[in-house]
Amino acid sequence: MLNAIGVTGDEEQVYRLIVGTFDARPDQVAGRLGLSPGRVAAILGSLHAKGLVSRVAADEPRYAPSPPDVAFGPLLMRGQESLEWARSAVSQLVEEYRGGARRRDANQLVEVITGRAAIRQQLTTLQVGVRHEMRWFCRAGHIAMASGENSEEYEALARGVTYRVIYERAMLEEPGMIENVDTGIRAGEIARSATTLPIRMAIADDTIALCPLVQNLDGSGEPTAALVRESSLLAALIALFESYWERAWPLRAGEPEAAEAVPETDERHLLSLLVAGVTDKAIATRLGVSHRTVQRRIHDLMSQMNVQTRMQLGWEVSRLGWLDEPVPGPVGTGNR
Repeated sequence: MLNAIGVTGDEEQVYRLIVGTFDARPDQVAGRLGLSPGRVAAILGSLHAKGLVSRVAADEPRYAPSPPDVAFGPLLMRGQESLEWARSAVSQLVEEYRGGARRRDANQLVEVITGRAAIRQQLTTLQVGVRHEMRWFCRAGHIAMASGENSEEYEALARGVTYRVIYERAMLEEPGMIENVDTGIRAGEIARSATTLPIRMAIADDTIALCPLVQNLDGSGEPTAALVRESSLLAALIALFESYWERAWPLRAGEPEAAEAVPETDERHLLSLLVAGVTDKAIATRLGVSHRTVQRRIHDLMSQMNVQTRMQLGWEVSRLGWLDEPVPGPVGTGNR
């Protein structure tokens, strides 16, 4: 039982006998266990060196057990350290094995996952394990996890993980979606909007990506997704995200309903939705005002900026940097 901490079977047998008798002479141990005197002397010497027994008489050798909780403490600590070293070595060997396997077998680079439940679980696993940054392409509709159900994001944000998310314009038109995005931005998410996105995608720490593949439009069958590990393909997906990120429009959160209205912040919120291509009707619903009020406020902003069209207003907003994102801190951001 004690082999794991460096005590042999014979040593354990002798130690247990001495614990039971509390002290014993070598000849008594030899007689009780049927071992030779020379063998018993060697075992007692080893137990003494390990601090498990002590000599209690000089003239007539007798051995008493050390208290087990004291005696085995250092051995347990050394055993734990050895176990941790072994775990670390095994982890390193696993990574080396996987690296070699991936270079030789393309099946190790891309794993196909089938079913909504499996895809949802993988999205959860990615966010639980992420350490630095999540990138997301969020298209209209969802396959396995609705935007409002992604509670793992807020837990990751609390750990200091950065979330950069690009929302497809049509997604912002979905009921309650603008409020959902606002919640994420207030939690730290850096959000932008693009007219369209080519795929759905989540990338964790530049090391792994999840991309839904074929979805049966008639609802029959289960969706599939590709889990892409470190490779040239993953590097291409990261580059795709960054190219869209550079061209996407920043999104701003509005003031919480219970907060005192701050016109400057409210205008930035309206402009971020306008520039992102959200319709006046959806903006009105989010701001809790009438459709006509939104149009009037946009007209007032156009007059203030001395422009004639909404496109010109967008260009001026961009030129003045009204929607520029603040420089992020060491880490922290996210939603979806």
